[in-house]
Amino acid sequence: MKVRTLLGAAAGAVGAAVVGNRLLAKRAGDLENPLPGVERTFRWRGIEVRYTVAGDPDDQDVLLLHGIHAGASSNEFEPVFERLAEHYHVVAVDLPGFARSERPPLVYSPTLYAEFVRDFAADVTDDPVVVASSLTGSFAADAAGETDVTALVLICPTDETAPERPWLRTLVRTPIVGTTVYNLLASKPSIRYFYDRDGYYDSAAIDDTEVAYAWKGAHQPGSRYAPASFVAGTLDPDVDLATKLAELEVPTTLVWGRDAELVPLREGRDLAEAADLELVVIDYATQLPHAEHPETFAEYLSAELTSAETDVGE
Repeated sequence: MKVRTLLGAAAGAVGAAVVGNRLLAKRAGDLENPLPGVERTFRWRGIEVRYTVAGDPDDQDVLLLHGIHAGASSNEFEPVFERLAEHYHVVAVDLPGFARSERPPLVYSPTLYAEFVRDFAADVTDDPVVVASSLTGSFAADAAGETDVTALVLICPTDETAPERPWLRTLVRTPIVGTTVYNLLASKPSIRYFYDRDGYYDSAAIDDTEVAYAWKGAHQPGSRYAPASFVAGTLDPDVDLATKLAELEVPTTLVWGRDAELVPLREGRDLAEAADLELVVIDYATQLPHAEHPETFAEYLSAELTSAETDVGE
């Protein structure tokens, strides 16, 4: 009788998980494009990748690459997107596996993302200034050595996020248990906690619509596959970021929030010293200075690009 009871309870729990997962996916619905501009599609290795463009096509191309986490998307740059489009031809992309781009059940890797950035920059943009956030900064640095890039602007870049645990990636990718675990990691409270702990200096700056959009993006079909590699630490590149940046001949600027804890400012200073790079520090900011202080970030970016153009002219 006890065995039957346990089996019945287990079957009930599995059934409840399946129903709950389906309800969450249904409640998420379709994901709208949050950026003002023209949305286009880039087909890469059979994957349809969505991106948004705005600004004068004759202006300098600026490619915006969001960070990696559950619910990640080009919406990360929404606060600064229109400001940049006033002076640049801005291209913001949803990386493969995220948001409005397709999310096939691949085993996502740092090589895949570096090669995507390389191919996208070469095929869609013209000698772009590449602005990349967090772990994506490592992918951009890796790609920059193989394609024409005018400059790199890396926001709190990192090449190390978590110990490598392939078993966790396998777990999150499983249909029932994995989806249930992922839904807990990608719940609205979890997303808000991430923004409050690591994204924003001032919790009052966290917009409910931003949390809601990240949640919807995290619950699109197939949305757990890319984050599964991230939480397992298997998206961390094998190359050392400082070494890679020191080897590049591309002008590179690091941007850091002074109060960042996930990737603290001391790491930014060490990276700038090791690779002989300029470091811009934004006060009252943590991991997302461009989202929390978009006007300040846009001013810094314009100043850096103007300085770079002057150096080239000389």
